[in-house]
Amino acid sequence: MPSSTTMTVHLNETLSDFVAANVGAEGRYQDESDYLRDLIRRDMERAEQVAVDRLKAELAQAFAAPESTYRTLTAADVMARNAKPAKAG
Repeated sequence: MPSSTTMTVHLNETLSDFVAANVGAEGRYQDESDYLRDLIRRDMERAEQVAVDRLKAELAQAFAAPESTYRTLTAADVMARNAKPAKAG
């Protein structure tokens, strides 16, 4: 059985009013928890899409490179490269 966590969220009046407008009979969501779960799911999907887009961009750049720039790498070379922290920017 999956476990669950209870969280307390403090919102200012503006955010609280916005949530209230989206919950209940007049809103899209049954309750605040339903709303928050949907927001978290959508943020997870967004983060996954960012990772996919980054991979696609890297692959497009790699495939566009001339063959003369290719290097032969072993699996150990790739693992060592990937173990290094990513450069900023």
